[in-house]
Amino acid sequence: MLVLMLMLISQKTVAQQSTISNNLLYDATLTPNLRLGLSLSPHWSVGITGGYRPWPTSEQTSRKWRHLLVSPDVRYWTDSVSHRHFYGMNLIYSHYNVADVMFPFGLYKSVRDERRQGDLAALGLFYGYSWTLARNLRLEAIIGAAVGYTWFSSYKCGHCGMKVGDDQKVFAMPQAALNVVYNIPKRSRRSEYGTPAEVHVLPITYESDSVEVYQPELEQMPEPEPQQMLAETSHVEQLINQNPLLAPASEYGTFDVDKAVRKTDGALFVYYPVGKYGINRYYHGNGEVIDRIVSTIKELQADPECQIEKILIVGYASVDGGQWGNERLALNRANTLKKYLRRYVDVDDTLFDVRGGGEAWADLRENLNDAGMQRAVDIIDKVKDPATREQRLRSLNGGRTWRKMMSTFRDHRNAGLIRIYLKEKQ
Repeated sequence: MLVLMLMLISQKTVAQQSTISNNLLYDATLTPNLRLGLSLSPHWSVGITGGYRPWPTSEQTSRKWRHLLVSPDVRYWTDSVSHRHFYGMNLIYSHYNVADVMFPFGLYKSVRDERRQGDLAALGLFYGYSWTLARNLRLEAIIGAAVGYTWFSSYKCGHCGMKVGDDQKVFAMPQAALNVVYNIPKRSRRSEYGTPAEVHVLPITYESDSVEVYQPELEQMPEPEPQQMLAETSHVEQLINQNPLLAPASEYGTFDVDKAVRKTDGALFVYYPVGKYGINRYYHGNGEVIDRIVSTIKELQADPECQIEKILIVGYASVDGGQWGNERLALNRANTLKKYLRRYVDVDDTLFDVRGGGEAWADLRENLNDAGMQRAVDIIDKVKDPATREQRLRSLNGGRTWRKMMSTFRDHRNAGLIRIYLKEKQ
């Protein structure tokens, strides 16, 4: 009931990722089963598992393991929902009719010699790990234990109805699962210009580029007023001054992918969960950023006085993990964002400059410097090999510094800096 209430509340508070999964180990017992999951926040998710084994349907069959199981659970993900380590707690309820079953490891020997029919309730704790197999497909391994209470009636044999008596017991049991998980893609809402979200984007406003100036005869010209100075500024310069997403075409080619940080003036970022490169509009405020980019490009295309020279997208990945894999992930993130934008704006492919920035060491260094973690900053500055640098950081202060870094500075997992370069239309 608690899990269901959390699901209903979360429908109004956050955007969720829904999943559907099947336990392969449970399948091996010939029990059809299914779990429905829902994320509540970047670190919390809930779900409910159901399993039902109705056969053998004949009461004359001696061996049987007929049961109905329902198990709601809540999970905490140490990194982000659907990725890597998680811990959880679950409630278990089952109505069962069991006889002549040999459980592994010598468990529940009494049901080999008699039939038991009743109910059980248990509370369990578990640990799990999730691997990404494909864009929307994962594999989860879970191990844990549960303690519960059962009440049942005992019968003399598996197919006869001679009742021996009623009983109740406290018991402990192991838990294990090998889940194949499918992340259900979300259907996005459409905005007024075709982007899938209801984000209000303020239009770009322009100052007037023609100002009447009175020039008296035979008198010395007065100092220019602010309005007069604005009139002397080109239209492209006015746009760039009003929107930090924009930059002059003369600066294109000077951007250093190895020194980019989130504090860069005008930098816009699209963020990703660990190890992923698919666009999630509801993650880390991505929808508002994407809508702003689309709105800006459309207005620039309609402006008769300026021309887009280049749209720069640089992808980055976090510093943890293998360097080669992170470089590939960073480039995939930038390419995915480019493809996503082209769904909503008619921009020639040659106008995009897509680059892979690899591991975001500069961004991490800036975060560490701001946090006063000087020993970690010194390692980044002095150790040039990325693999050795990561190893030194992991061992620093018995690993405590690395754990703090990974839990505090998550924002360097992103699609990178997005910048639009402009020039006057010829």
